[in-house]
Order: sequence, then C-alpha cells, then structure tokens
Amino acid sequence: MKTGVNGVALGVFIFFFVAVTVMGFLAARWRKADDEHSLDEWGLGGRSFGTWVTWFLLGGDLYTAYTFVAVPAAIYAAGAAGFFAVPYTILVYPLIFTFLPRLWSVSHRHGYVTTSDFVRGRFGSKSLSLAVAVTGILATMPYIALQLVGIQAVLDVMGVGGGAHANGFVKDLPLLIAFAVLAAYTYSSGLRAPALIAFVKDALIYIVIAVAIIYIPIKLGGFDDIFAAANHKFTTTGAGGLVPGADKQWTYATLAVGSALALFMYPHSITATLSSRSREVIRRNTTILPLYSLMLGLLALLGFMAIAAGVKVTNGQLAIPQLFENMFPDWFAGVAFAAIGIGALVPAAIMSIAAANLFTRNIYKDFIKPDATPKQEAQVSKIVSLLVKLGALVFVLTMDKTVAINFQLLGGIWILQTFPALVGGLFTRWFHRWALLAGWAVGMVYGTVAAYGVASPTQAHFGGSAAKIPGIGEMGYIALTAFVLNVAVTVVLTFVLRAVNAPAGIDETSPDDYTADAGDAGVQVELPPATAGSAH
Repeated sequence: MKTGVNGVALGVFIFFFVAVTVMGFLAARWRKADDEHSLDEWGLGGRSFGTWVTWFLLGGDLYTAYTFVAVPAAIYAAGAAGFFAVPYTILVYPLIFTFLPRLWSVSHRHGYVTTSDFVRGRFGSKSLSLAVAVTGILATMPYIALQLVGIQAVLDVMGVGGGAHANGFVKDLPLLIAFAVLAAYTYSSGLRAPALIAFVKDALIYIVIAVAIIYIPIKLGGFDDIFAAANHKFTTTGAGGLVPGADKQWTYATLAVGSALALFMYPHSITATLSSRSREVIRRNTTILPLYSLMLGLLALLGFMAIAAGVKVTNGQLAIPQLFENMFPDWFAGVAFAAIGIGALVPAAIMSIAAANLFTRNIYKDFIKPDATPKQEAQVSKIVSLLVKLGALVFVLTMDKTVAINFQLLGGIWILQTFPALVGGLFTRWFHRWALLAGWAVGMVYGTVAAYGVASPTQAHFGGSAAKIPGIGEMGYIALTAFVLNVAVTVVLTFVLRAVNAPAGIDETSPDDYTADAGDAGVQVELPPATAGSAH
C-alpha cells in the first residue's frame, strides 16, 4: 500500500476536475433559451434533450460514485450476494418501458415538473402530493451525501485530506472546494451542467472498467486465481463460501425486486426523464440503458479482484479506490479516481435540482406562495438546491459515514412507498386518494420501525435492510414487505371509501394525455367530478 500524497494521480485528477468545471459553467450557454427564468429551463434543461444526451444523463444519474464504490465493496465484504444490483438493473428496464412514456406524455401535456405535480393533478389531492414530495426529498438527501462520501474516499486514498492526523480544515478543504465548484455551476447552469458533464463521466467509467477487467486479472494470474482467492476468504471466515446459502435466497430476490421497483421512484430519475424532448426518446432509452447493466456486472467483479490483490481496509468503501492505486500506474490511477469523482458530481447536481424542484413546486407554490411566477419558482429552486447540497456537506463533515449509509437504506424503503400513487395513477384512477395516503403512511411507519430494529455487529439500530417477512418467516428486503402492506391497505380502503361515496377528488388529466407526444396539440381539460373517478 502506498503512503503519502500520490502526486501524479492527484495531478491527473485535478486536470479532469478542472475540465468538467469549465464544462459546467459553459453549459449555461448550451441550447440557451430565450427565456431561461423557469423551472422548465433551469430544472429540466428546456425539455430538449435527445436520445444520446438523455442516455448519458440517465446513466450519469443512476450509476453514481456510490455505485462505483459500493457495489464492488459489497462483493468484497459479502461475496456473490452483492451481485443483486445486476439483476435489479436488468428487471428495471422492462418495467420502466411500461410507465415512463406515459409519465412523460402527461407531464409534457400539463407542464408537470415533478412526480408530485402529477399526483396532485391526477388525484386532486395536495396532501397526497405533499406526502410524495416530502418522501422524495427525505430519500434524496442522504443519497447526495453519499456522493460526497465517494469523493472523500478517493481523496483519502490519494493522500489528500481525510487523514487521521490532519487538522479539521486541512482534512476537509479538498471536499469543500469540490462542493463550492459543484454548487456554483449547478446554480448558474441548472440541469444542462450535469447533462454535458455526463459525457465525460460515462466515457471515463467505461474506459476504466474496460482496462480494469483486462489488466488487473492479468496481473493477478487470471480469473481462476481471483475466484479461488475469494472463495478461500469466504470459506475460512465462516461465510459459507463464495455463493450464499439457501437461507439468503429470499433476501437476494426481494432486494433485487424491491430495488428495481424503487429506482425510478427517486426524484432525480424522473427529472432526467422529463428533460427529454419526446416520448420516443424515452422508449429508445429503455432499450439501450441495459448497456449500463453490462458495465455494472463487470464493475462488481472488482470486489473479488480486491480480495485476490490482498487489499486490506477498515472501511469497505475504500477497497476499490485502494485496488486502483495498488494495481494501476499512477497516471491511470488518476484517471480512475477522476471517473469516481466526476461520477459523484453529476448525480449530486441532478439530485439537488430534483429535490429543489419538489420543494418549489409542491411545498413553496402549493402551500406558501400559490401565485409565484415562473421566474420566482426558478429563483427559489436555485437557492434550495444550494441549501440541499450544503445540508449534505454538513452531514458528511459532522456525522459518521455509516449514518449516511443507514439513511440511504431508509431512503430506499421510503421512496418505494410512493409507487402506488405514481405508477398506479398512470394506469388507473380507481385508487382513492385517501386510501393511497393511508397506505403510504402504513408503509413508511412499518419500514422505518422494521429497519430501526435491525442490528449488526457494529450497530444496534439500522444495521441493515433485511428482516423477517411476517407470515413467511424468511429474511427479506424490508422495503418490499412495507410496499406489500402499503398496497394491501390501499386496496382495502379504496373499496371501503368508494362504497361510502367518499369524495374522490378531481382528475385534471384525460385519457389521450397519456399517449401524447411532442407537437400534439391536445387541450387541457378539467373533468367534472362525475367523471373524475373513471379509469383511464
């Protein structure tokens, strides 16, 4: 293991960081609109991105620095169980092919910027919209924090800051600089900045993975030796071998399914989706995004390589950065670190924009200033995006990193509880708004309480995301169990509320909104209460 500052790697890292910073500020002039003072322009890039820009943006959005670090770290620590991330990304694309084009169409027709906008319009309920917005913000905040954790891990391995013996300011200065730059170009350029930078980020990641999957096995004696070393580790440590036993299968399967259902409930996923210029762009993207799943499968193998290379770290999140520094020449280690660092900046920018849009449209405008102008909305969203990033920075600098990971696990549990209102609402108006709100509350409470009761060798609470499934007795992903309870409560209460003719709310959408494309004329019609309960 190398000690001290890796000057060459740091120099390469700084080069790429400066390059993407310049791109971030120049992005404000890219596809510049005549009137940029609106959320459509600042927060959705003018809804103008084509197939490839959207592909890179979604890839930069979904495959983050935390993915780059945490997926192989899970393999490094737990073996093949960590591969759940690969099947879940395979499952998610057929799923989103069914509903994302419908969401894009109705949002395009009505000018919706967030999922909460759609929920409010579909069910005529500001309370349900607020629940979805608050859940989205809560789930996104620790996700942003983990991107900064990813940058900090890279800086730590390069010997810049993060050291145990450095004073507080010196230790955190590089991260503060990265935060300041991220905040500045996001404020000035909005979603155009991460969209442009995503080209560099994804290119670097593909290059690093392609080199790593060939170069590192050659240095380690081939994949036979790599898998043998990994199997030896997990056999001798009592983990039962490389492949988890039958008692772990429910956990693996429910984690994959639950994660697939949750991924596109996150606000940043929807923000990137709504920035595209047509319905067909979304459909094409769902067919080519699986290329990232191939990359993710290769990326996961780095966890086994770290074991075979003898990487020893007390924090598993450092395993892959340390592997890169140990195995690559210094200059290429710098390229790999730049891929991780830029892989943090892109999603952090999109996430902060998405959270800010939720606050502006579904809290500020709905409850504080209903007559806010488009310019005021854009200004509030810019300010809130800064506050969101500042909150994530304070979180990282003042709290144990495991706290951020715990809250991110909770975020996955929470965000899945918005699925019935969002996806269900895209296909039917049968669910009652009050039933959806009650189901959401049950899922949130159960998921939070169940996660609180999970202990690990190092933590008394929030020690993992799996617990026994009631009535089955097998260990499973808490989010999926909470989701099943959520749906059950929603269905039962919908029958009850419809039986007593409880007010269903006004649906401002119409059937043809869900298949509309760019350029379709369409007329926005507010349906009378008598037709509001009909299924679309």
